[in-house]
Amino acid sequence: MRPGGSLHVRKSEFLIRLATSRDLPALRRQRDGMFRDMGWTDEPALRAADLAYARWARARLRSGRFAAFLALSPDGRVAAGGAVWLREQQPGPRRCGLLPYLLSMYTEPEFRGKGLATRIVRAAEAWCRKRGLTKMTLHASRMGRGVYRKLGWERTWEMETLLR
Repeated sequence: MRPGGSLHVRKSEFLIRLATSRDLPALRRQRDGMFRDMGWTDEPALRAADLAYARWARARLRSGRFAAFLALSPDGRVAAGGAVWLREQQPGPRRCGLLPYLLSMYTEPEFRGKGLATRIVRAAEAWCRKRGLTKMTLHASRMGRGVYRKLGWERTWEMETLLR
């Protein structure tokens, strides 16, 4: 370890691989870390979201509509991760079928700044291209926007409302 606790490891020493259902605990832990980094502090809400996500992700992994990618450190620890959900979209002039949605991107604090998020996004994009998909979407946190911009992602405009 270098001073300050950061581990010096070359990018090429990390393995990027597809996750399996056995990796769900790591995916859940990383998703929880993502929400906490975004400022969520409501413990009951975080626990409820985690349990719902576990059921949701497991079902979609089985159906083939969800793929998760993990970056493993040289000693086998999960350093980063992200996932793609193949969402159905309504037909339109420029769209039909499945629309990949990138989600749950997270890098463990000690591994940040090593390009792992970039490698995960590229792996997800390649996975989608291999399936003939031509467009992806995501909702980026402030922390992640730079990664996506560098990779050529463009900001779009969506609106939302809370239904009371």
